[in-house]
Amino acid sequence: MTLSAQLWSDNADVAAEVLAHPFVRFLADGSLPREVFAGYLAQDAFFLESFARAYALALARSPDTATLLTLADLLTGVRQELGLHASYAAEWGIDMAGVEPLPATLAYTEFLLATAATQDLGVVFAAMTPCMRLYAWLGASMDADAAGPYAQWVQTYADPEFEAIAVALEKLLDGQADTPAVRRAYRRAMQLELAFFEAAFVARG
Repeated sequence: MTLSAQLWSDNADVAAEVLAHPFVRFLADGSLPREVFAGYLAQDAFFLESFARAYALALARSPDTATLLTLADLLTGVRQELGLHASYAAEWGIDMAGVEPLPATLAYTEFLLATAATQDLGVVFAAMTPCMRLYAWLGASMDADAAGPYAQWVQTYADPEFEAIAVALEKLLDGQADTPAVRRAYRRAMQLELAFFEAAFVARG
C-alpha cells in the first residue's frame, strides 16, 4: 500500500465524520441555507489563498524539476478553484472582500503556512494532501445524490480532473519517508478540515 493510501485509510474515521456532518449532508441535498454557504465560500477563499502560498513555499524548495513542475500545476489548480469561488460570488452577489477569518480558518491556514515554512517536504505534502483527497472523496460520495443550488459545486469536486489533481499531490507524498511527523501532519490536517466545516455550520446564527 502506498503511503498516501495508508494515511487515508488510517484517517477514515475523520473522513466519515466529515461526510456525515450536517453541513455536508445539507450541501449535498441542496437544503443548506444560502447564507451558510455564502459564509463558507468566503472562508474557503481565504483558506485557498494560504493553500496557494503553502504550495509556493514548497515549490521554492523543490529538489528536482519533476517536483517543481508538479507543484506549479497544483498551484494552477488552486487558481481555478478560486475562479470557481469568484463566479459563485458574482452570481449570488456575495461580497468576498474583507473576509474576517473564523478561528477554525486561521488555525488551519496558520498550520499550513508554518508547516510549509519550517518542515521537511514530506511533512508539507502530508499537511496539504488531506484537503485535496477529502474534497475529491466527498465529491465522488455526494455526486449521485447532489441536488439543488449546490449540485454544480459538488460536481466540480467529483470531476475526474479534480481527482487527477489530488492524485498528483499524493504521488509527491508517496515519494517521501513514512515518519511520525508525516503521520501527525496528515491527521492534524484531517481534524482541521472537520473543524472548518463545523465552524461554517455553527456560524450560521
